[in-house]
Amino acid sequence: MNPTSPTSPTTHRFTKRASRRNVALLALASVSISACAMATEAQVPSDDGPTVPIPAASPTASTPPTSTTAAPTTTAIPTTTAAPTTTAAPTTTTTSTTTTTTTTTTTTTTTPPLDVFDPDCVVRSDEAASMERLAGELDADLDPVGLWAENGFVDASAAGGLVDTCVGNGVNDIDGAPNPALDGPAMTAALAANVEQQQTKLNELFADLGTGDLIVDGVSGPRTGQALCAARLALDLDTTIADMAPGTDEQVALFGAATLPTPKSTATESERWVLIDRTCQMMFIGSGDDTTIMFPTSTGSEGFETREQDRAPVFRFNPALDNGGWHNSSEYPVGVDNPLNGNLYKPMFFDSGQAIHGANNVPPTPASKGCARLRVGDQEILIAWLGLDDVEGELWRQEEMNVTVNVQGSFVPRPTPGTE
Repeated sequence: MNPTSPTSPTTHRFTKRASRRNVALLALASVSISACAMATEAQVPSDDGPTVPIPAASPTASTPPTSTTAAPTTTAIPTTTAAPTTTAAPTTTTTSTTTTTTTTTTTTTTTPPLDVFDPDCVVRSDEAASMERLAGELDADLDPVGLWAENGFVDASAAGGLVDTCVGNGVNDIDGAPNPALDGPAMTAALAANVEQQQTKLNELFADLGTGDLIVDGVSGPRTGQALCAARLALDLDTTIADMAPGTDEQVALFGAATLPTPKSTATESERWVLIDRTCQMMFIGSGDDTTIMFPTSTGSEGFETREQDRAPVFRFNPALDNGGWHNSSEYPVGVDNPLNGNLYKPMFFDSGQAIHGANNVPPTPASKGCARLRVGDQEILIAWLGLDDVEGELWRQEEMNVTVNVQGSFVPRPTPGTE
C-alpha cells in the first residue's frame, strides 16, 4: 500500500491505540499534578521565620475524569535539625605555687632530777672547771671562795661532778651534812690550810733554783707573795704579789704545775741572761730557754728606780778583794745608802753604773738607790755560775763576763689587810 494513500485500517488501529495511550498518560499526569499541587500548598517551615505558603502550579490542560484512582502520595515535611551547638569549656588558668615545708623535729630530753639532798641547789658540771669559772657561769655575784668552802674546800669540780651552789646556807645540799659558816673559825682554819698548801707547792717548784724554802706557816706574808708572783710570771698568769684565793683558775694552775717554765722575755735570746722583775722583786738567771737560778731581790726605791733594760751587757765586775769583797760607792757611800748593807758586795755593773750586788739587807720591796740587791750568799752563787769566782782584780771585758740584763715590770705594794 502506498504510504501516501489514505490511512489504512491497520494504521488507524495503531493510531487509536496511541491516542488511547496518550489519553491515559495525560489523565495520569493530571492526577499526579493535582496531588503535587495539594502537597505543595502545605506550609514548609522556614529557617528564618514564619512559614510562607507556596502557591500551587496551574495545570496546563484540563484533565478528563478518569476511573483510575491514584494512590495517595505522602510527602514528608523535611525536618530542619539544628546543628549541635558546641559550647566551649571555660578556660581556667591555675597558678600552681610549690611550697616547701621544712619540718624540724625537736627532741626534748627530760633530765631526771639529781638524787641529792636538795636538787634545787645542786648542778652537775659538764667538764672539769675551777670554782671561779663555775661561779661566773652560774651567777656573776657568786663568790668563788664561798663556792670552794661550800663544796668541801676543793678548787675545781671534776667532769660530771656535783656542785653545791647554795652558798652559806649551813648545809651541804648534796648529802645534807652541815657546812661551816663562811665567817666562822672553821672557815679561818680552812683558809690557813690553803695557804700552807700554796707554800708547800711553791717550795716544791723552787727546790732546785736556789731560792730557799718558805716557812710553811699558813700566813701569806710578803715572802709568800714574792714567790706567788714569781710563779704567776713563769706560768704566764697576771703578775701580782697579792694573795692567791682558793677556788680560782690561778690556784688550779699552780697546783697543777709540775715545773716552772721560763718567763716570756727577750732575755732568753742571750746565751746567758739575768731577768729582774720589779713587780715580783725576783731575779731569774738562766741560759737560753732554761731558768737555772731564781733569787729574791730588792730594786731601786721610789725616785731611784732600777731602769728598764733589754739585754744590756754587764761591762764591769769588781770583786773588791782588797776590802773583803765590799766596794764602797763613790756616789752613794755606806752612810748614805744603807749602813746595814756594807754598801756593794762584788758588784757587776750595767747601764752606766747601776749594778747587781750583794747586800746585808734585802727586803721584799724596792729599797736601793737604783741597784738590784741580792743576799751575799746569792751573789756568790751568781758569780760562780758565771765563772768569775777566781777573778783576782777588776774586770772590764764584756766578752769574758758574757751576760746581759733585762729589767721589767712595775712594783705595786700588797694591799694592807682589811683595806682590800
